[in-house]
Amino acid sequence: MPRVGPGRPQASGWHCRMSTEGPSFGADTMSINEERLNQFLGHAVGDLGGAISATLMLVGHQVGLYRGLSKRPMMPAELAHQTGTNERYIREWLCNQAAGGYVQYDPGSDSYSLSEEQALCLADPGGPVDLPGAYSVVEATFHALERTKENFRTGKGMEWGEHHPCLFHGTERFFRAGYNANLLSNWLPALDGALEKLKAGGKAADVGCGHGASTTLMAKAFPKSSFIGYDYHPPSIEVARDRAKQAGIDNAYFEVADATGYSGHHFDLITFFDCLHDMGDPVGAARHALQALKPDGHCMLVEPFANDKVEDNLNPVGRVYYGASSQICVPVSLARNGPALGAQAGEARLRAVMEEAGFTRFRRATQTPFNLVIEARP
Repeated sequence: MPRVGPGRPQASGWHCRMSTEGPSFGADTMSINEERLNQFLGHAVGDLGGAISATLMLVGHQVGLYRGLSKRPMMPAELAHQTGTNERYIREWLCNQAAGGYVQYDPGSDSYSLSEEQALCLADPGGPVDLPGAYSVVEATFHALERTKENFRTGKGMEWGEHHPCLFHGTERFFRAGYNANLLSNWLPALDGALEKLKAGGKAADVGCGHGASTTLMAKAFPKSSFIGYDYHPPSIEVARDRAKQAGIDNAYFEVADATGYSGHHFDLITFFDCLHDMGDPVGAARHALQALKPDGHCMLVEPFANDKVEDNLNPVGRVYYGASSQICVPVSLARNGPALGAQAGEARLRAVMEEAGFTRFRRATQTPFNLVIEARP
């Protein structure tokens, strides 16, 4: 049986003792490499720890534990008092978080704290990475588990709007962090002349806008320009309108419309943020955008980062995106008999979509570890 030594579990602490007296694990043990087996078990236990901690990440955010701990180091009783929670549960939660490297533990004072980097990712919704938002997406996949099993067996799909609402809020939060960090400072400036048009007073459309995080961010930055967000999911459009109203933004509008059927035209800029690969008709959506652009307009695709070869995506980022893709992105496209590009479509497939739609210029404008930013032009 696997054993772990005292103290914090590490992959190297897992050992499976092989017996020469008979088979174990249902296989001929003499043919199994013990070192590789222990290595795999260590890796799997790390994943198991992350999986069982997923709901505790949500608890940490929703109960205010990360936010409370970001203020100063605290003992469990202090954090419980600050957050109106039960000390016994908080002590166990803190031990879990410390074991996973998500909080710091000082045995001398029996206190816990967040480093600046941890606080930025766990307790600051305006930071460059919003990890609790990502775990709301994970939560949604468990709500959809029965449908996912059915999809795997039948090849059917699942519409975006059929998911639990936590998916919509989690997607907004996770991607909004990237937009806050990159959209105005890196992505738009990387386009050939689009920034100047927006500063002067242009017209832009945000297709598949969801809750409108990207739309309102651009509208606030460029008050002389007008922005319209389109999405086929009515509840998301209602949220987007409320978000813009709360922010006091009067140059952003939102409309329920499919990516191939909105009526706006003569746009200087049309954007697709992390959504083209989900669509039932990505070529049709790109073709409609081409027709709605001015002759010198810009189409910006922000897509999950992916290389063109599968073997080049077998890494932690690719693992996250393939996981989301198989449970969310591919089903959304298949629900409308689409090509199911998936979240790891890659630049070559995106180029093929845009060129089939009629765009004549296509280039990778910039990138991040999580995003490809593509500029396509008529």
